[in-house]
Amino acid sequence: MARPSPRSVGEPTIPLRFGDDALLWASWLYHEEGMTQGDIAAEMGVSRASVNAYLAEARTRGLVAIEIEPRQFRALTLAEALRARFDLEDCLVVPASGGDRSLTARLGAAGAQALARFARSGDTLAVTWGRTVLALAEALRVAPLSDLRVVQATGGTTAKIPWTPEACASRLAEALGGRCIPLSAPAIVSSAAMRDMLLAEPVLAEQMAVLGEAGRILFGISSLRPESTIHTSGFLEGPERHDYEQVAIGSIAGRFISASGAPVPGPLDGRTIGIELAALRAVPQRIAVAGGPDKVPAILGALRGGFASVLVTDTQTGWGVLTADGWTEPARRAPAAAPSTAPVGRTHTKKLLNDPHAAVDEVLEGAVAAHAGLITPVAGAPRAIRSVAGARPGKVGLVIGGGSGHEPAFWGYVGPGLADAAAIGNLFAAPPPAPILACTRAADGGAGVLYVHGNFSGDVLNFEMAAEELAERGIATRSVVTVDDIASAPADAVGSRRGVAGNVFVFKIAGAAADRMMSLEDCEAVTRRAAARTFSMGVALEPGTMPDTRRPSFALGPADMEIGVGVHGEPGVAREPLASADAVTDLLLDRLFSEMRLQPGDRVAALVNSLGGTPAMELYVVHRRLAQRLRARRVEVVGAWVGPYYTSLDMAGVSLSLLHVDDELLDLLRHPCRSAALTVVR
Repeated sequence: MARPSPRSVGEPTIPLRFGDDALLWASWLYHEEGMTQGDIAAEMGVSRASVNAYLAEARTRGLVAIEIEPRQFRALTLAEALRARFDLEDCLVVPASGGDRSLTARLGAAGAQALARFARSGDTLAVTWGRTVLALAEALRVAPLSDLRVVQATGGTTAKIPWTPEACASRLAEALGGRCIPLSAPAIVSSAAMRDMLLAEPVLAEQMAVLGEAGRILFGISSLRPESTIHTSGFLEGPERHDYEQVAIGSIAGRFISASGAPVPGPLDGRTIGIELAALRAVPQRIAVAGGPDKVPAILGALRGGFASVLVTDTQTGWGVLTADGWTEPARRAPAAAPSTAPVGRTHTKKLLNDPHAAVDEVLEGAVAAHAGLITPVAGAPRAIRSVAGARPGKVGLVIGGGSGHEPAFWGYVGPGLADAAAIGNLFAAPPPAPILACTRAADGGAGVLYVHGNFSGDVLNFEMAAEELAERGIATRSVVTVDDIASAPADAVGSRRGVAGNVFVFKIAGAAADRMMSLEDCEAVTRRAAARTFSMGVALEPGTMPDTRRPSFALGPADMEIGVGVHGEPGVAREPLASADAVTDLLLDRLFSEMRLQPGDRVAALVNSLGGTPAMELYVVHRRLAQRLRARRVEVVGAWVGPYYTSLDMAGVSLSLLHVDDELLDLLRHPCRSAALTVVR
């Protein structure tokens, strides 16, 4: 089914990214694509005189002054790059921030703009479910269409959420003046036999036939983070969750995809009622509306798999998707430069290693030798480190852990007043359940064990698996998952954020609470409060390099910096020209302040953290500006830690973490502790 023109017959369609602004379209074609006025006239379906008038009016309006206005140019560049790289029919990119509306609301409004452009009388429109899809339906304002059908793309989900498939389909049908066709069955049924029996029922068979006639489909893309749509909808509540999270990076219409966009098979396949991925990909127009840095891998997988023909996203996510796919921004048109005679730069980084594959174990061996008075290996358990003091009877044990590459984390925070043990994974990889179990047994003093770790799918999965096994043995555990990286997901999806350098504050609070013999429930509560009041954001000046390849983990130009960079070597969510120390500090603090909403008289602890390759000189220059900004806000700095506390190999850059303390948190922050990386003395 060919996509009908949204404009009158014979009049070319303005690409979605230009809205209905013919002046902007003409300006782009002339100033950025270098087309002649005659070629532009043919492209736009207007006279050459009209093109001339458009260009003159654009200059009068200030739209063009040597170049297109930078903010519009940025969004247009991203949209065109995404369209060209992934062979999309069209693409719309909206600002990642601005105003009081959430990212979900802004994406919904943009998606509504796109759907209004494409939807036609007589359409059969399939629709999935989710926060963004519901926001789109609520934002849609169009004249009623005739003979339009809106059909659920999946069966029903839990009614505990407002963005169910039924709600999304019915509200979208109401907004379009169409008829809603439900799927009268659950999305997940108890068995494959039950699925086959329901699909044989005449009513459901008729509804599925309508779904098969869809000429357009509107869908969101879900990550697999704990607060993602696929989790809150009840799809992954049982043991089948583990089967998918080992391979899958995202979900579309309740189906799972890998990083390459391939379907990920699993136990739910034969029990799911709704559109299959092959059928979705065959729908003529496939409109994906999704954004947020946490969704970058899932959106990239969907684009690689060819599931979207139209994409609506935001600038941060768009940059993240392109960068993760290896795209580099082309230089804007300029006169050809003379060939360079400069020597070719090095492509590999020099490293002091033996066998790169043995580096993790050799690091731990060296750490134990250097800090023998504090830490020792757990007997019989590789990559499990415990305090030499051992478990104290009646005390809650504290176990932390994560991948290597962040040294001195995690073994550097094991010692009196801090963690009792740490489980270490491979480079940027979660520790398996075995060392977590060994650490738990070593830390157990009979009062239960508290786990603290970052919000990464592997860490969450493996710590949960260990907790389940320990529960069968009568050892009580609780978990606090850190989510301090404000760049990794918007404020309305805090549960999808990563845990980064703010971990250090949370480890300190948890260790102090346990050292004071607080109960497991009280330790969990105060640690959870500390995690909720900790906020971090980072910037990279140079990418880190992997021990085995000795090559950068992403490309970064000599005059660029990466905003919102991840601690696993992931590229950031935005790229900007390199700025001064004060400007970079202000950029990070402005984002932190916008979330924390600090008031005069509030108190914070501050961490200025090297990502691995930034020297102390630069860190203290940054701290100087941080102190100035907090002083100007009349916010008291009650603790200042400056140094390489939580790194990403040799990445050059800095992250800022702020803990918004109250009386209890401040008291615990000042509680004495001693470890390889952190010592506090009363």
